Amino acid sequence: MAKILVVDDEQVLVKGIKFNLEHEGYQVEVGCDGEQAVELAREGGFDLILLDLMMPRIDGLQACMRIREFSNVPIIMLTAKGEDTDKIMGFECGADDYITKPFNLLELKARVRALLRRSGSAEQGGGGRLLEAGHIRLDPGGRAAWRDGVPVELTAKEFDLMELLLRNPGRVYSRENLLNVVWGYEYIGDYRTVDVHVRRLREKLELDPANPEFIRTKWGVGYYLAKL
Repeated sequence: MAKILVVDDEQVLVKGIKFNLEHEGYQVEVGCDGEQAVELAREGGFDLILLDLMMPRIDGLQACMRIREFSNVPIIMLTAKGEDTDKIMGFECGADDYITKPFNLLELKARVRALLRRSGSAEQGGGGRLLEAGHIRLDPGGRAAWRDGVPVELTAKEFDLMELLLRNPGRVYSRENLLNVVWGYEYIGDYRTVDVHVRRLREKLELDPANPEFIRTKWGVGYYLAKL
């Protein structure tokens, strides 16, 4: 069963999350500040991290960025803030999902299951052929990506988004479509969430992110993978 790290300085909340996730069969470890989140994540072995935004020592955004330096473990940000700018900052720092306090534990468990299912598709027998577009290549089974033969680390959501585009070249997806398909539920938030992930994919996979060859924009509609 998946191993989850929960880091938040609200100890009552942590106890509640830990109890509910363990009841679902997950193995759960906890931490109480940003530095501890990074230290525990560096030790490895986690399948998902729940990370609070506002914490002592270093905040969740800084912790997320530091974790992203050595790991692409799926990260869900927990926060009392609900501003769109805070959500976008979380995604900019490498978070895969975002949930605002107070939240329903049933919703949290659904988010956890969805993200684990997507990020763990290799263990679930993903397999299949490589997906390619010019210098971009994805291995859906191994959850691996390359740009010009060089391995590129993608977060769970970045990988899911790129895989969808590669499997459907030429098809234009609106931001709403992408939120529903890739995130797996009706995401409550700004559609800029998609824009952030697309920009990060271009930076990681396009040879010239400012003039993308493959991950194209259909102005006023959405995004698509160019057929070249």
